[in-house]
Amino acid sequence: MSASTQTPPDGGVVVIGGGLAGIAAAIRLAEFGLPVTLLESRPELGGATYSFRRDGLTVDTGQHVFLRCYRAYRGLLDRLGTTAGAVVQPRFAVPVLLPGRAPQWLTRRRLPAPAHLLPALAGYRLLSPAQRLAAVRACAALRQVDPDLPDTDRHSFGDWLAAHGQSDRAVRRLWDLITVAALNVPCGQASLALAARVFRTGLLEAADAGDIGRPVVPLVDLHAVAARRVLDQLGARVRTRARVRWIHPEPAGFRIGVDGAELAAEGVVLAVPHQVAAALVPPAAAPDAGEWHRLGASPIVNVHLRYAHRVTRLVMAAAVESPAQWIFDRSAPDAGDEQHLVVSLSAADAEIDRPAAELVQTQRQALAELFPAARTTPVREAFVSREPRATFRQNPGTRAYRPAATTGLPGLVLAGAWTDTGWPDTMEGAVRSGQEAADILARQLVSRPRHHTEAAR
Repeated sequence: MSASTQTPPDGGVVVIGGGLAGIAAAIRLAEFGLPVTLLESRPELGGATYSFRRDGLTVDTGQHVFLRCYRAYRGLLDRLGTTAGAVVQPRFAVPVLLPGRAPQWLTRRRLPAPAHLLPALAGYRLLSPAQRLAAVRACAALRQVDPDLPDTDRHSFGDWLAAHGQSDRAVRRLWDLITVAALNVPCGQASLALAARVFRTGLLEAADAGDIGRPVVPLVDLHAVAARRVLDQLGARVRTRARVRWIHPEPAGFRIGVDGAELAAEGVVLAVPHQVAAALVPPAAAPDAGEWHRLGASPIVNVHLRYAHRVTRLVMAAAVESPAQWIFDRSAPDAGDEQHLVVSLSAADAEIDRPAAELVQTQRQALAELFPAARTTPVREAFVSREPRATFRQNPGTRAYRPAATTGLPGLVLAGAWTDTGWPDTMEGAVRSGQEAADILARQLVSRPRHHTEAAR
């Protein structure tokens, strides 16, 4: 019998961490009928997908996008009732910008996979004809790479591309467009397994899988506010500004230290970043937690530019041979002719510590080279947001340090996009991990002897 059809025993479950993994786990467990308490150290739920206020604007910390194949994440939006707060392209279409050139579109055709991308690659004039043909051959070969084989993760995607005839120019102008955005590291530093997961699942195996979705409302509304509403409806308890200090196992469950107080729990979902999880998890649960630091961290920087007048009609674009990477129009509906562009810089090791003024000047110049109207349009406001630990560093060999959801202590499970989901560190991976952790914990609680109940009798 599956966890969703069993009745878990009486007793509370504590979910530590209110990001997407924690939200997904808390909703699932509450739907199973368990009393749930969700603890989040920040003022709002949402984890890495949150928003802040600045001069009357609600600004997302980063530009988060998703793909049509993100079924778990899109299912969560549906459960939260916020599907209308994001839009998905009718079909994959990305304008690629090179300074001094008209946009070059990568667009899928209405053909079955993988033929749906062949016309786009064949007509991609930012590569030579020979480079385009080599790219088509590499795509065919990538369909044969198994991302689930442990040996695949030990290899670099960059080495694989070089072995399959991809020039440095092709890597810069094609492969890094996707890899840097999806894995937060360039091809040369990326795990072949994770890159294969991205390209196979997102672009090569189903024609519509790679259609890009993006929020059109602030992330706080898309996730945090809606999650609290759903959890309230389910009878779950949500506590924000609640920092967990320790977790101690006990015969009947666990005791949790929260800002000078203690909570008793029959089960625990630890859904926090790996650096925090390593400090909280009891040694008996994860003896190898000391190795989790090897996952590292990779930063993302976002440069916000509010132009006095519209400088482009594109709602989204990618740039090559430019300091800019991906550019998004996040203008408010009531902004009139003003335009708020966000330049999202992934794998931002070189930018994370640069002064904001330098980053703004660099990106103003970059956009002036990409959009002629930006050369003469005043910028009314410019600012920078930074996420130093946006994702773990998705290098070759990292799978060995990504733990499973289960731990050495039944009743305590791990969740988060950094755990061994088989997916990159994405919103989809986070939701999948939370749901899997909830399913495992529910099964464990069903089968656990009810010592506390027997003692009470």
